Amino acid sequence: MSDERRFLTIRELSTGGLFAALIAAGAFVKVTLPTEPFPMHFTLQWFFVLLAGLLLNKRLAFASVGVYLLVGLSGVPVFASGGGPAYLLRPTFGYLLGFAAAAYGMAWLCENIRMLNYFKLLLVSVAGLLVYYGIGVLYYWLVCRILISQEVTWQILLFQCFLLTVGEDFILCVAAVGVAVKLRGMVRSALY
Repeated sequence: MSDERRFLTIRELSTGGLFAALIAAGAFVKVTLPTEPFPMHFTLQWFFVLLAGLLLNKRLAFASVGVYLLVGLSGVPVFASGGGPAYLLRPTFGYLLGFAAAAYGMAWLCENIRMLNYFKLLLVSVAGLLVYYGIGVLYYWLVCRILISQEVTWQILLFQCFLLTVGEDFILCVAAVGVAVKLRGMVRSALY
């Protein structure tokens, strides 16, 4: 597919909508971690963001996550703790922003790395994981510090915002790469 095209095809729109719906469904499979000052959630959203980044092109991967974010911010309760524009003020919203950047980045890497195999896709997913957590932790710190004037130490950021769930999210990376290896050729030939 050429990046010069302005409009998405019907297949791309359908696929993007499917991935947005899968990410939304992943929010309802969650484990709430009672952390302070705000609870954190481990969900299956990341699994579907990974699949979007590993299977779709960068434009469609970003659009899929973007549609999901817009639906949630418009008030539909598709996020782990609801929805609506006030969600922007939650410290954990940065992780959702990280989904969009990670999906785009992983898709970009997949488009620019030759001869993708399981190991290379796993490295791409780990790069996406670092982008996702980097944006999430930074946003968490900024919202706590600037908007709600609450001091958050680096120990809290490291433990609660990274170490508490990164292991589980890495397991999702391994699982998503296993699925992507099987589906990548079929999805890409059907779409592009």
